[in-house]
Amino acid sequence: MHIGIDVGGTNTDAVLVEGRRVLAECKRTTTADVTTGIIAAVSGLRQTVEFEPAAINAVMIGTTHFVNAVVEGRGLAQTAAVRLGLPATKALPPFVDWPQRLRQVIGGHSYLCHGGHEYDGRLISPLNEDELRAVATDIAAKGVRSVAISSVFSLVNGDLERQAAEILTAEVPDLFISFSHEIGRLGLLERENATIINAALRELAEQIADGLTESLTAQGIEAPLYLSQNDGTLMDLEYARCYPVATFSSGPTNSMRGGAFLSGLDECAVIDVGGTTTDVGMLHNGFPREASSEVLISGVRTNFRMPDVLSVGLGGGSVVRETSNGVEVGPDSVGFLLCERALVFGGDTLTATDIAVAAGLADIGDATLVKNLDRALVGSVLDHVCDQIATQIDRMRTSPAPLPVVLVGGGSVLVPDEIEGVNDMIRPEHHAFANAIGAAIAQVGGEVDRVFTMEPARRDEVLDAARQEAVDKAVAAGAKADSVRIVEVEEIPLAYLPGNASRVRARAVGDLVFEEAPRRARA
Repeated sequence: MHIGIDVGGTNTDAVLVEGRRVLAECKRTTTADVTTGIIAAVSGLRQTVEFEPAAINAVMIGTTHFVNAVVEGRGLAQTAAVRLGLPATKALPPFVDWPQRLRQVIGGHSYLCHGGHEYDGRLISPLNEDELRAVATDIAAKGVRSVAISSVFSLVNGDLERQAAEILTAEVPDLFISFSHEIGRLGLLERENATIINAALRELAEQIADGLTESLTAQGIEAPLYLSQNDGTLMDLEYARCYPVATFSSGPTNSMRGGAFLSGLDECAVIDVGGTTTDVGMLHNGFPREASSEVLISGVRTNFRMPDVLSVGLGGGSVVRETSNGVEVGPDSVGFLLCERALVFGGDTLTATDIAVAAGLADIGDATLVKNLDRALVGSVLDHVCDQIATQIDRMRTSPAPLPVVLVGGGSVLVPDEIEGVNDMIRPEHHAFANAIGAAIAQVGGEVDRVFTMEPARRDEVLDAARQEAVDKAVAAGAKADSVRIVEVEEIPLAYLPGNASRVRARAVGDLVFEEAPRRARA
């Protein structure tokens, strides 16, 4: 047995899964400190189905801790960005495109040093150790504890980033170091930005990892803890301490993976209507289609692995208003205060949940409190919701052909059974807990994304080598060797580079090896 938990803006959902069977499910209100909500959700599971904590093999959590910290600008560490690229890259220094507010929060300390490679591995310039020691002295003087190291074409060769880290940590021990070649993809500024965000979260990641561990230990559960990544795969807690940025879009990803699991469909659209937002994404081979361009995180351009998801401020907690132009639903939401502020719970705020109850679509709270709502208003809100979701589906589709749509999330009661352009609307069993189920059934992945020289006679050999490297990474991350499969191979010729250069991406996934997962030691 294992437990899947998803922490949303409104609710924290938990499921108990044995193999491919859902044994119990529990929904609790998300708390301000998050971990209290997780404890309540796990306690709810134990009240539904009695189980021994020792019988749990693993716990998988999808959390909004880290992306919320960046969006709100809280809990971020003072961070230095060290770029290896001189004499090139001087025109656009680190933080050049950051919002001033976020840059001030983390200090905006940036340093340009010699180093970097060409796309084919040739050196731009060697490292200057004295230069890096001077950087270390300045970092120490400013009290900076976290450093993001980036280098030109470090995806081709990451040696210089590692050597720079050795020099810096020799001068300033116990620095948190984040490497751009381990986090982002091609594109120096976007990869560097992702690395800086990751570095700013490292201290918070330590605190949150300890807090999550303590919340499970309080329940007597000592099974290994995994966090969901943006691509629908898992990472263990130690990896999460180093790469918190990899969790940013785990919520929508978990919902889509859960939708695929519950519906049995590998190619479809998934609509996740939560308490605060509605997320629309596409599944390919059972995994979310990835964004092909840079992704904005709180106004910062990044290019690490993120699903191609459209989000709109529409959910069960969305505030409903009547205006001169008609009804407005959201984008503001009462969030985890739904049980206090919604009309059906005796509150004073008209929400989408109240509309759903008044329309007979949901049985939540006290329906008599909304029985006098204007029927025209109720109909207008439901039409507005339908139009909003139909628009998002049209934006995601890649062909005019009708496509099946899987509806998940507790707020999906707001969505009608028929939408124009959708040939099959599926609302599977356990749909309100698809996010937690997606976390519980998540697999382990490995990915390769870099530039290769594609000589015509060796193309197949290069692609096979990339596939094998992705498989090896998945196995190293904890996947069963005989369960690993390739889910994506992409080759993009780079016409602007000489020598038949191509960018090759290969992804592999496999089932987690539960038997070999070590138990966490008691504190």
